Amino acid sequence: MKVLFIGGTGIISSACVALGLEQGLEVSLLCRGMTDRPIPQGAELFRGSIRDPESVRRVLGDRCFDAVVDWVAFTPEHVERDIELFQGRVAQYVFISSASVYRTPPGRLPVSESAMTDNPVWAYSRQKIACEERLVQAYREAGFPVTIVRPSHTYDERTLPVHGGWTVIDRMRRGKPVVVHGDGSSLWVVTHHRDFAKGFVPLLGNAATVGETFHITSDELLTWNQIYTALGRAAGVEPKLVHVPSAMIAAVDSEWGDSLLGDKTHSMIFDNAKIRRFAPGYAATISFSRGAEELIRWHDADASRRTVDGVVDQANDRLVAAIDAAVAAVRSGS
Repeated sequence: MKVLFIGGTGIISSACVALGLEQGLEVSLLCRGMTDRPIPQGAELFRGSIRDPESVRRVLGDRCFDAVVDWVAFTPEHVERDIELFQGRVAQYVFISSASVYRTPPGRLPVSESAMTDNPVWAYSRQKIACEERLVQAYREAGFPVTIVRPSHTYDERTLPVHGGWTVIDRMRRGKPVVVHGDGSSLWVVTHHRDFAKGFVPLLGNAATVGETFHITSDELLTWNQIYTALGRAAGVEPKLVHVPSAMIAAVDSEWGDSLLGDKTHSMIFDNAKIRRFAPGYAATISFSRGAEELIRWHDADASRRTVDGVVDQANDRLVAAIDAAVAAVRSGS
């Protein structure tokens, strides 16, 4: 089976490339080759930019594929270009959407793929919704063979699943408090990229998945307090958590705030029954405590990986100071 990944060197896609090759797929990558992740041995590399259709036509020629997966389509313009490029030369086009497209806050838990999509807060999610709508239109009107996949919060050993990345661990190790939104008790799901790949690869080349939508997540439910605590313990410290309302965080850091108010503030639990029907036996087996240990080992192995974001560091300081001042004012009655 011939599969083309547009991208293929990112957090999620890198694990899917590796597993696809392991399972005997002929995997090609269309990318610029400008990545610190090595191209896996056995994968064919086409150097080109999907943002430059002529470069794609030049490097691909008249090649056809059993499946094309676009990991880097974020706007309707991106998928419009894909429809033009691959109509008639692919048996399955897989669009990587996002589980943040589901109505926020969810009307019912657990969330299944049939849930309404609506995210009035986060522009990223609204763009993904618009992409899905255009692709569904192309499927209905022109038979474009789309499959939609919605990853949730997925991580690997290089990417801490908290805002600020290594900055959070650095603060923990320096004994400084770290900000957790709300009271830290909302439920969340983080999925290791190798677990995601186990559900994703079986969808490729499966004609029954055309016209269908899937999310692929872990079934391990964690509070945000547990997520931060697991990271701290993996880093060898007991973290000092300071709880701050999401709206206050948004006032200090709009990017962080949008990702909270448009997604992470609300509890989210997913029903994975559908992916199990198409990928029998699918199960996420990497616990976050194990994943956190993997994350810390990878970062500790090379000082250059331990990058501190000064803006995020200062935002944490400002928010902690604001909460301390508010608490002091309440206690004093002023």
